[in-house]
Parts: sequence; structure tokens; C-alpha cells
Amino acid sequence: MSLHASLEIAVIADAHFHDTKADFGFAGVEVDGERLTMRSWSDTRQSTRVFNESAGALLAALDQVAERGIRHVVLLGDYTDDGQRATTDSLRQILTAHSQAHGTAFYALPGNHDVFGPQGRHHMKEFLATEGRPLSVTSDAARGGDDVVFSEGMYCEGYPVGLTPMAEFGYFRRPHYLHWETPFGASDADADRRYRVVSPDGGNRYWLMDASYLVEPVSGLWLLMIDANVFEPLDGNFVEGEEAAFIDSTSGGWNAMLRAKRFVLDWITDVSQRARQQGKTLLAFSHYPALDPFDGSSQAESLLFGETNVVRRTPVKAVEDALVAAGVTVHFSGHLHVEGLTQRGTEQSPMVNIAVPSLVAFPPAFKVVRASGENIQVHTVEMSGLPIDKRLTQGYLREAEISGEARDPAFNVLHYGDFLKQHKRALVRHRYFVKEWPARIVDVIRDKTVLDVIAQFLATKDEKSSDYEGAAELSMLDLITDWYCLRQGAWLALPHIEPQRLTLYRLLASNFGRDSTRHDGSIQSFLGIFFAALGLFLDRAEGGSSSLTLRMSTQGDAVPA
Repeated sequence: MSLHASLEIAVIADAHFHDTKADFGFAGVEVDGERLTMRSWSDTRQSTRVFNESAGALLAALDQVAERGIRHVVLLGDYTDDGQRATTDSLRQILTAHSQAHGTAFYALPGNHDVFGPQGRHHMKEFLATEGRPLSVTSDAARGGDDVVFSEGMYCEGYPVGLTPMAEFGYFRRPHYLHWETPFGASDADADRRYRVVSPDGGNRYWLMDASYLVEPVSGLWLLMIDANVFEPLDGNFVEGEEAAFIDSTSGGWNAMLRAKRFVLDWITDVSQRARQQGKTLLAFSHYPALDPFDGSSQAESLLFGETNVVRRTPVKAVEDALVAAGVTVHFSGHLHVEGLTQRGTEQSPMVNIAVPSLVAFPPAFKVVRASGENIQVHTVEMSGLPIDKRLTQGYLREAEISGEARDPAFNVLHYGDFLKQHKRALVRHRYFVKEWPARIVDVIRDKTVLDVIAQFLATKDEKSSDYEGAAELSMLDLITDWYCLRQGAWLALPHIEPQRLTLYRLLASNFGRDSTRHDGSIQSFLGIFFAALGLFLDRAEGGSSSLTLRMSTQGDAVPA
């Protein structure tokens, strides 16, 4: 069945909405006469996402959706900061207001930050209190005290309670849906959507809810919304349903789906067959990538840093095989805050994973999908040009003044994309160098220029330092920041890196990069693999495009428009 050519769907991933007007039981920091519930910069610079800017980014994205006349929006998981009761309720109000004003339908999926297991979990976060001083807020009454504020609104609910505020956004049947079902059948009652999980020793057993659903919002279009959150019980003695009783879903994703939710794959197979028989255009969505969104380039990360979060979250080959066999052709994912297109499968059974960037990490963007029968067009909408909220900058400056720290370069920029790039720079210093990089390597390169570092290579080559224009002025910290920006942003990162730098990076990758399956621990080996990965990131970036067309025919190939 053909679809109307103008039908468009916005896909927003990892909005991580935090409400700067939320009431968590303390006054907040006052900026220009207004109280703001701000997370601290000291926490922000250690997180792979920003917090306080999320509300502005989401509202701006929804404004773009309205201006483009888009009436269908997929929320690809991690729509809240951390599933806090107060945050989820605020998000519900925003989406409801947008829906009422513009006639927009939202289709949500849970991410690892939105709900947790059957009972939920406590959270403790650091905020800025009066005058910008740090203050911790917890949902655990036992941890409250003189220096820690207790707030029930900080608690993250489990299934199904955590879905209730978002009930009207796809999780449960709505009267205007042409078709709606779950892996368990036609019922939308949470009691009818349960599956059994058992710990390896057989001692801990739970019935958990799965929130997957298939919806037909308009004739001929099926949205396959897959709940890939997996909570596997651990061996041992626990309070019934407590957080410690389960493996966190964060690093599980599709790898864990193969172990614990095989029934979902059976359902996907059945849906795919029915879609072909009935002539439906089928688009699949889940929070977690179904194919490696870095398209193989993350192997270098494993060699350099070991089992990082990115490495742990990369789907194994068996996931590809299972989903290709199930008939999945096009799958959209979030979770890793990355821009990427990965193609696998065969000519007869192709599969494409489209990784959607986050709104709160570099590079900020969302996708617009136009479905028109045999062809699906995907366009990227960038959010880098948004102005910075100066109130938030004032809050960060208050915090820096009280702590006695220098003003971070992130506080000097005017646009959101530049802020997120500076956040990435701070992230390198305060998270990656601390948690992932070998300390000995960091000690050698932390305060060096690029020329300082490559001098040892030049000594063995018939080359001069003048051949590497800009290397003497460029710090290794800035190069490493660009390395991570290219890794995450692909082609979206290119406008944020000066052309002279890109030329230098290509030269470094070509002359010093070394493909290897083994890192011997030396600085030379480390840099060789690091520069080789830089070359792969550049290749991936230069091969990207803001628009692409997916031909939903027997060929199923993806061609940049």
C-alpha cells in the first residue's frame, strides 16, 4: 500500500529532559531574579550528556517539528534525565501541550534512563543551591540529612508504574490508531504483557513487563516499537525487586535481548511477514543499536582503552544475524549519542541501522523520515545554531567562583553546538583521561602540543616539522577532543573543525597511523593505533550526508541523496 508522499516522522533520541523549573525540595540558584533547578557543572563535565540545556533543546526541536508540519514523533528512549517522577511528569505536560496545540502524536520507547526493573531505583544528584553552592538531592530518605535534601520526586519508577505518565504516547492503545498490538497479543493491559526471567542459579525469579508495541498511525505505515531494556536477575539474596538484584540494562541492549527476550524476535519475524503480505511499510525502532553504529571503527577503542562503555554496548554479530533472519530492514537507534549509518545483511536480505544523535551531546540533531511506499528518505536536522541560555552560564560562573576554579571555555561561547564541543573537551579531561585512558599515556601527552608528540616519529622519518602546518600551535587536548567529536558526529562534526586541522589530521593518520590487532603498551604503539582510528573517523565523516534514501525494494540499498 503506498503512503502519502508528504508523510513525515520526526525521530528524537536521547532528549534526557531535565526540568530547570522542577521542585526537588530546595530553592535553587537565583539568576536575574529567577530560581533555577540547575545541575552542577562539576557533574556535567563528567557526564556524556549535558543536563540543564536539555529543556531548551527539546523545546527547540519540537518547535522545528511544528514549523515543518510534522504530526508524528518517535521518542527513541532516554526521553527523561533519569526517569525521576517529577521530570517525567513535566515532560508529559510538555508533550501533551504540544499535541493539543499542533495535533501531534508521540510514540515513546523506554531507554535505560527512563524506567528500571519492576520496582524502580533511587537517585542522588548534585545541584546548585543558593549562590551557586553544590547541594545533593536524594530520593532515599535514609540518605537525607543536613547536607542532603530528600525529595520523593527524585525517584525513578519501574515497570509498569514508570510508563503511566507516558501512557498516551504509544505505550497503550489509543482510539485513533488503525492497528495496535504487542508481542503478547491485542490486550494493552500491563498484566497481559509479562515474561519470565530467572537468575542463573534459579533462585531469583520475576515476571517483568515488556513495553514493545506495533502501531499503524496512518494507513500503510507500521511503526515497530521495540522495548530492548533487559533486566537480568543476579544470583544471591536480595530484597524483592531492588536495584541490586538485576544487571543494569545500560550495557545489555540487543546482546541481552538474545538471552532474555527471544519471544520478541519471534514476534518481529511474524510482524515482518505480515507487513510484506499486507503491503505495509515497516520501520523498526529501539533505544539500543542493532548494528555497530561506528561501523567497525570502535575496534581501535578496545585496543587502546579496553572494555569501555562503547565497547560493552556494541552489538555482537549474532544480533545482526537474528534481526536479518527476522526480516528487519530499517532500524533506528539511539543510546550511544552517535550519528551513523551501518549496512549489513545480504542483497536478498539487507539491513540498515540508522543511529540518531542526541539532543544533549555533541553533535545535537534529530532525524526526519519521509515514508512514501518503496522509498524512505531520511534527513538530519541540526540544532547546533541554537543560542546559549545566558542564565545557565551565569549559574556555572557562580559555581566556578565559589569553587575557585578557572572559567571553563564552555562558558564563553554563544551557540549550542560550540558549547557541546567545549563540553566534550571538558569530558576528555575529567572523564576519559581519568576513567579510560592509561595514566602513563596521559602523563606523557596531557600538556603537549601535537608537534611535541610526533617529534619522536619525525626523528625516524625523512620529514621536517614544517611539513605539519599547525602542529606546533595545536594542543594534544584539542586534537583528542576533535578525535572524539569525529567519532561521535561523523559528517556533523566537520563544520566544527577548522579546515587546516582536518588537513593536518589526514596527514597524521596517513603518515603515523598503524593498523594493528594488538597494542604492545608503548607510546608509539598507542599513537599508531590512535592516528589510524582518526583516519577511519575522517573516512566515515567524509562519506556521510545530511540526507539519504533507502529503497525498500529487493535491493534495499541506501544511497546518499
